[in-house]
Amino acid sequence: MPILTTPFAVLDLIRQPEQRDEPLQAFDAADEYLLKDLHERPLAAGSRVLVLNDGFGALACSLAAHYRVTSSGDSHLGHLALRKNLARNGLAEDAVNFIPAGQDAAGPFDLVLIRVPKTLALLEDQLIRLHGHLAPGARVVAGAMIKHLPRAAGDLLERYVGSVQASLAVKKARLLFATPQNRPAPQSPYPTHYRLDQPPLNLVNHANVFCREGLDIGTRAFLPHLPRHTGPIRVADLGCGNGVLGIAYALASPQAQLTLIDESYMAVQSARENWQAALGPRAVQIRADDGLAGQPAESLDLVLCNPPFHQQQVVGDFLAWRMFQQARAALVRGGELWIVGNRHLGYHVKLGRLFRQVEQVAATPKFVVLRAIR
Repeated sequence: MPILTTPFAVLDLIRQPEQRDEPLQAFDAADEYLLKDLHERPLAAGSRVLVLNDGFGALACSLAAHYRVTSSGDSHLGHLALRKNLARNGLAEDAVNFIPAGQDAAGPFDLVLIRVPKTLALLEDQLIRLHGHLAPGARVVAGAMIKHLPRAAGDLLERYVGSVQASLAVKKARLLFATPQNRPAPQSPYPTHYRLDQPPLNLVNHANVFCREGLDIGTRAFLPHLPRHTGPIRVADLGCGNGVLGIAYALASPQAQLTLIDESYMAVQSARENWQAALGPRAVQIRADDGLAGQPAESLDLVLCNPPFHQQQVVGDFLAWRMFQQARAALVRGGELWIVGNRHLGYHVKLGRLFRQVEQVAATPKFVVLRAIR
């Protein structure tokens, strides 16, 4: 396991979720570059530092013994990694204060370190929330690997913080230095809303929700084929996003007991608001979690899932495979997992390794809806 060695700390860091023979490390050259810059331009001891989108806690853990650190991001897995990496490196659990994305981190902060996220709407929302939380003379520094650093990231820093200067490239990473300027309080475009015709729903979508401007085409293919049940069936919407699958299912199955789960705090926030608007006081569990890792074995009758195909910038089916394994463990004998996926991903083959029976329920030129029986 690679060790992160900087002037601030020597750290043994892990990613979440953990994989056997993990091929990826929990930090990259952009983390190292941000820490190198801070070492060369140090803050006074005890200064307040805000870290945004710190993938697996590399920045916050490095600085925890030197400054008062607040970390904020939208990933429950990232938060879990931060807590595990603090303990793994002998740092106190409360050495870093974590604030889920979608909530304001109370300043004033002397330094803001930003890992540029994949979704620029999340960056925009975070920069808007910085207004009024920067100390006089504060610095704002964003970093990313060059291949993941769009020009629009600098434009957002310029619009919401101040003039921006880019660093030279080091190990294929680059930093953006924003000089805060007095600006009027910005108007946030978030959350966004869209209307669904069938079932008729007005949906709220916070900044980092997948396809926040409209229903994604996978879910659109899935919705007409959702199963319906009349009894008190126990159902999970796994990777729920804004909650549309779980809400649509609940509307058609009035006795069903629903659990909506996502690893994005903004998705969970959106799902809660959408459930309340559509179903009012009807009982539900909605939580940020590592998939179904916290679900008791054989406690569900049905799992609905539109699985993701990436984690941060890493594309692959690792998370989907893990969701299928979690679903099998959480389902009762005879319980069902229903998924939608791109045809080319071949999910029916993977499901066939875990479930007694797999059948295709529906198909479009791009997607298939599959039913797997435990």
